[in-house]
Amino acid sequence: MTVAIYPAHLNPVTKAHVEIINELKSQNNVRVLPVIFMSDGKEINSRSFPFSFELRKKMLTAVFGDSISVLSNYTFYAPFAKYMPPMLSPFSWKIKKQILDGVDTDYFTYTGDKAEGFVLKLYGLNPRIGKRKETSASYVKQKMFDSALVKETNWEDYVEPEVVKIIHDNWEVVKKFASSEDQTYRVLGMKFPSIGFW
Repeated sequence: MTVAIYPAHLNPVTKAHVEIINELKSQNNVRVLPVIFMSDGKEINSRSFPFSFELRKKMLTAVFGDSISVLSNYTFYAPFAKYMPPMLSPFSWKIKKQILDGVDTDYFTYTGDKAEGFVLKLYGLNPRIGKRKETSASYVKQKMFDSALVKETNWEDYVEPEVVKIIHDNWEVVKKFASSEDQTYRVLGMKFPSIGFW
């Protein structure tokens, strides 16, 4: 069976992500790779990337059980600038090796972002570019932050009940980043934390 590799932020896991993964797993073995940014042995979390890999894995497992694989193969290590420019930096090629670790059959990568799809194609990662879903994780995340700032929102409507519970159980994470500034660089369709970039 073909392996569908889905590298994504998943901050948080939304109903749109669940829909994508369900579509992928109907005909493929699915490997979900939540992106991780590491510096000095610790994961970097920020307003753009509030939930740790372990929490995002817990969200995915709560919805899908063991019907998909959730792997840490999509990890960037500070300073993130060393991955630039893509194609020319040897570190950028290490990411391809990480993504394909353990894949020994036909595969494709999935993205809903055309710029990211272009980069995946440059690396020979056989991208399939899907149609962007109407509701983005950024939209849902902003609604969560507004809720943490005591504004009435309907963020829970965009997230599976199992994930809502995990987020509520870890609400201090949402509160921590709700009023912080966004510290993100966007490079060729990819977001990086500004902390640890240089």
